[in-house]
Amino acid sequence: MEERRADTPTTSAAPSGSGLVPLRRGLVWSLGLGAFGLAFAITTTTYLQVLLARFTDSGTLIGLVLGAEGLFALALSPVIGPWSDTFHTPLGRRRPFMIVALGPMAFCLALVAFMPSFWTMTLVLMAFFFAYYVFEPPYRGLYPDLLDPQTYGRAQGVQHIMRGIALGLGLIGGGLLLDVWHPLPFLVAALVTAAACGACIWLVREDGGYGAVYEGTRAYLNRSWQVLYEFTEVRAFLAANAAWEAAFAAARVSVVNYIVRFLHQPPRVSALVLAAVAGGYVVAAVGAGRIGDRLGLAPVIFVCSFVYAGGFLVGGLATEWHLWYLGFVFVVAIAGGTVMTLAWGLLFKVMPIEHRGAAAGLATTTKGIGLIVGPVLAGAVIDLTSYRALWPVCALFVIASIPIVFRLIRAEAAISGPGTRARPA
Repeated sequence: MEERRADTPTTSAAPSGSGLVPLRRGLVWSLGLGAFGLAFAITTTTYLQVLLARFTDSGTLIGLVLGAEGLFALALSPVIGPWSDTFHTPLGRRRPFMIVALGPMAFCLALVAFMPSFWTMTLVLMAFFFAYYVFEPPYRGLYPDLLDPQTYGRAQGVQHIMRGIALGLGLIGGGLLLDVWHPLPFLVAALVTAAACGACIWLVREDGGYGAVYEGTRAYLNRSWQVLYEFTEVRAFLAANAAWEAAFAAARVSVVNYIVRFLHQPPRVSALVLAAVAGGYVVAAVGAGRIGDRLGLAPVIFVCSFVYAGGFLVGGLATEWHLWYLGFVFVVAIAGGTVMTLAWGLLFKVMPIEHRGAAAGLATTTKGIGLIVGPVLAGAVIDLTSYRALWPVCALFVIASIPIVFRLIRAEAAISGPGTRARPA
């Protein structure tokens, strides 16, 4: 029997009457377990600010430590992504990296809260970030390897359902567990991450092969640069992705202080707001994928971007808290969640088939750029003006992505069939 190539989609069913290829539900839920584990882990690390505050009163120093995540995304992803394109083993191309990273991720999560000083805690957290960004680019590359292009939107919907659940459980459960015993949320996160990501590795099957190679860090960086230089649609997506990640990161790191310090509300109000955001995120994940696969991913992202940016702009007008704001936050979260849900599916459509890992690595790199630029710019604007200025800054990031997405509408429409690759510049 002829062995199926790893870069060949495994879904070959004919389109149904609805025009959509049937989704392999067992496979997408198995893949989604990886997103659940990663999201639960990274959400729980936000509570490290409480533990780090025991050793220092400097909010800037704590912010730099937690924001170092972006540096690891920048440094590792351009190498790990293309390396996973060439790493042919009996286990497949992507899963060996995930296996190697899983143990250190869980171990560092379990250990970090027991560290006796600021710097040892920081060192363990840096090791966690290192392992996290060894795991993520190959994991992202599994999606276009194993799924039909006409199911990307729905598959990303399933992934973001899992991410939304993990986000809610991590934010709410982490706070409750922290009150019981400071190390407890991190121990639970270590177990959940190991179980969910381990199950993803165990349940997902890649085509095997032989001839594992390491071409060298310079070769992989050159390949990432080649993809960035040659493929215009990938380059456009990366610019938009950096803007989306910057907006999300800026809002994530500042929203609690905005509610508590600027609107003078108790922490339980911030918990309600975060619950509304998580709820809108899950609602978007449930419906956005099917709509995106039917109408096109880029057109849906384009329309929702106006609601997303408009919600941020209106948010800057608030001067006092009203309970009805929760409904407004929920609607804007649906729009924002739709953008974030469909984003990677759009990349899967425009990325070159032979460089899927490299393209996924570049996208994770732009995530790192957003993780650094968004919070730093938002913090500077808040220091120079007030917390009200946070939301227009977030809106500007989303607005900057809109013309890029409009261009990608035409690019997506021109791409059809599982064998089509992105057009070079």
